[in-house]
Amino acid sequence: MFKKKDTKQANIADTHKDNDVIVDTEPVVDVEPIVGADRSVEDGTLDDSVVAEENALETIKKLREKLKIVDKEKQEYLTGWQLAKADFINARKRDEADRAAFVKFANEQLFFDLIPVLEHWDMALSHRESWEKADKNWRVGVESIFAQLKKALADNGLVEMNPVGEKFDHAKHEAISYEPVPDEGKDHVILEVVQKGYILNEKILKAAKVKVGEWKKV
Repeated sequence: MFKKKDTKQANIADTHKDNDVIVDTEPVVDVEPIVGADRSVEDGTLDDSVVAEENALETIKKLREKLKIVDKEKQEYLTGWQLAKADFINARKRDEADRAAFVKFANEQLFFDLIPVLEHWDMALSHRESWEKADKNWRVGVESIFAQLKKALADNGLVEMNPVGEKFDHAKHEAISYEPVPDEGKDHVILEVVQKGYILNEKILKAAKVKVGEWKKV
């Protein structure tokens, strides 16, 4: 038994044949975008990797800014520490200098009180004839004791001034008289020391009393 041919399909086939046009009769398939695929710049979106890169650059920028702040603070702390260290060193040096000065002059009054003893000793020796009349053993003993005392004072910074022949200096000497001299070279030169002066660690304790030469042009 034969099936009846579909008249509609036959007519379509005949029409194609008559017009010599070949039509692709395969159905058109709509392609849906794949989820997770790259997005186009045309839709106003960016690729995920680009976004991640921008985020990384922003993070690096912030870290650099923080690093600058940390470096600035570090420099400020370093400068402050250096200044504090310098102040401490200077303060310690001042303390050491003050302590040394205190040690030098702590016994200044004691030395000043001993000066009259030294002056009386010089006065006794100035009368040499009377001194030599004393018992020799006694004289030698006293001289030895006094020499030890003068050495002890000298070892602790006390220096005698006996400036005969030196130029007169108002800071160190006290002129009790001016003696005329014929030689210009003796002008303002110390001719005689009436009383010795004393210096303690470069400080004048007592000025020497002296006679000074004075030359006048005739």
